[in-house]
Amino acid sequence: MGAHQTGHNSGVIHAGIYYAPGSLKAKLCAAGARELYAYCDERGIRYERCGKAIVATERAELGRLGQLERRGRANGVPGLRRLSAAELAEVEPHVRGVAALHSPQTGIVDFAAVARAIAAELADGGVPVTAGCSVNGVEATRGGLVLRHAAGTTHARHVVFCAGAWSDRLAVAADAPTDPRVVPFRGAYARLRPERRHLVRSLVYPVPDPQLPFLGVHLTRQTGGEVLVGPTALIAGARDAYRLVRLRPRDLAETLAWPGAWRMARRYWRTGLRELRLAASPRAFAAAAARFVPELNAADLEPAFAGVRAQAVGRDGRLVDDFVVSRTERATHVRNAPSPAATSVLPLARLIGDRVEAALD
Repeated sequence: MGAHQTGHNSGVIHAGIYYAPGSLKAKLCAAGARELYAYCDERGIRYERCGKAIVATERAELGRLGQLERRGRANGVPGLRRLSAAELAEVEPHVRGVAALHSPQTGIVDFAAVARAIAAELADGGVPVTAGCSVNGVEATRGGLVLRHAAGTTHARHVVFCAGAWSDRLAVAADAPTDPRVVPFRGAYARLRPERRHLVRSLVYPVPDPQLPFLGVHLTRQTGGEVLVGPTALIAGARDAYRLVRLRPRDLAETLAWPGAWRMARRYWRTGLRELRLAASPRAFAAAAARFVPELNAADLEPAFAGVRAQAVGRDGRLVDDFVVSRTERATHVRNAPSPAATSVLPLARLIGDRVEAALD
């Protein structure tokens, strides 16, 4: 349960700071965080409202920090406030910056535990849940769709495809357009050695590049006490490239055959080189975190795990930033659901359910 993106992430319950006002992400994230905290209380799932500081380390970043503040306020992020350098030192004594945004309602949780709780709730309600059952074929019939999978076949009047890194493949099998296509990005994390965890009290993020959906190398506490550092962001040779050496010919071939992947590479080649350097050099990786925690060095880090982000890329090479939920005649497709989809899971599920009801009317 939760074997892919759900179980390979930093576990952050986002408050809704980053997202363009009016987007699905903006509409669903703040509500999703409130509902997720309430759901965790109801189901006895451990979480922490540890807070987040987005840190500007130089004055050139203040404009972007101000833009984030305006977005956060437009999106109704609770308790958001601007911090001076002195105020930042009170919140995070080992973090240095010229200013920061502080979001006290940002938190952490084990999203795999949330997925298990939802599955158990469905099972208690008589809804069968089968995990580890890959879909191998989709066939249209007069009355709906037939799914061919590892456990046999399933006949359905209407199907909801929410398959993460494989969402585009199943969408195309159900007669949806090829655009957008999933391009997998591998993100590797390190963790702070136990004796250095005291350097970070909460979550510490850089000011992100507004042109990219990635948030840069950051430090995130975990509910078990660990502190993660990362992730990197490299195009992967497999949609489940949790090991660096994993390569699946079909996955790689689909990425290389997609015109959007090449257009994206031309547009963001400088970013790609920077990410390659971070992935290849522990010193460079540590230095990225040391921009705002100067006491850190490469010796303070040890390998943790990797995740794969299922990033939808348009034919024009643009990275699709918002959630994308579309329909074909017999199916609803979740074509892009990156962060903060886990935070937004409950209102996003209602949105999908409403669209399915509309399709069946």
